[in-house]
Amino acid sequence: MTVTFTLRTLRPLAAALLILSCLPSPGLAQAPNAPPRRTPSYEQLQEKTNAWTIGLAAGLIEGAPLRFAAELARVVDDGPNMQVLPIVTRGPTDNVNALLYLRGVDLAIINSDSLDEYRIQMPDVRRHVTYLLNLFPSELHIFVRPEIQSLKDLAGKKVNFNTPGTAAAYSGPLIFSRLGIDIDKQFIPHPLALQQMRKGEMAAVIFITSKPVDAFIKGQWEPGFRFLPLGYDSKFEDYYLPATLEAGDYPSLIKPGERVATIAVPTALVAYNWPVGSNRYQRVSRFVDLMFSRIDKLQVQGFAPQWKAINLAATVPGLTRSPAAQEWLDRQARKTPVSQ
Repeated sequence: MTVTFTLRTLRPLAAALLILSCLPSPGLAQAPNAPPRRTPSYEQLQEKTNAWTIGLAAGLIEGAPLRFAAELARVVDDGPNMQVLPIVTRGPTDNVNALLYLRGVDLAIINSDSLDEYRIQMPDVRRHVTYLLNLFPSELHIFVRPEIQSLKDLAGKKVNFNTPGTAAAYSGPLIFSRLGIDIDKQFIPHPLALQQMRKGEMAAVIFITSKPVDAFIKGQWEPGFRFLPLGYDSKFEDYYLPATLEAGDYPSLIKPGERVATIAVPTALVAYNWPVGSNRYQRVSRFVDLMFSRIDKLQVQGFAPQWKAINLAATVPGLTRSPAAQEWLDRQARKTPVSQ
């Protein structure tokens, strides 16, 4: 039997299908006694969005701390359960101010000696700032011209500390002040200062960053340009750590087997010391749980290489560990079986 459809017969059929498509589906129909669905209010959506959001004061847009903050935010992100907002600031030193006074900031990346300037205006600052993680050491590089034989030779001479807001611009003058050496402090971009060094217009440049530094690896330097040593002693025990520069770091500037003693400024991830059990403390605690348990995701190719050397239990000179971080470490210690 052959059925033939004509234009006249199709028109009623199409109309019927259109009417059926507009009728509510039996499976989607609301039950007679069910309460009406309510769209969340603006206030409810705002509260939900902010419930597990943390502000992280990172640093200058060209600095390494901002990269660390961005990578942390990627790995710790847990949808509505945790969102980290990296914040561009004036630098690691200013991050202390952000942590202490800026609304919405619970975490910051700082240099350990950033707290030194608060000794007078806020003597109890260490009660307000606790550390979560010792991120990486920033080694002091004192790079000098051939005629400079010792640190004392730099007295009265031009020494560059990079631009304001950088680690060198803050920690460098502080270190020289502790040494009691009065220098002519300069704050210009390091590439320009290195050019002036070649011409004899600048006696030294001070880098405070994780080794190795590209400028010393890729640059061609005449004989006599070198790093000056700085021994670690009681003057640096409060915020600094002993460190060395070796031939493996700078093969064209340090002879095989030689080591140049120096100090390092720890760069740390810190948190405001919120009262235990408070809402802000709970956010920090959840952040710690996610970060510590996912630290291996940061130690793969594509992330900053310093993550591979991270030790979750490492301490930070001058600071106390956050209770949230200590609780996590204690839980892991209890899980680890004691060898017989």
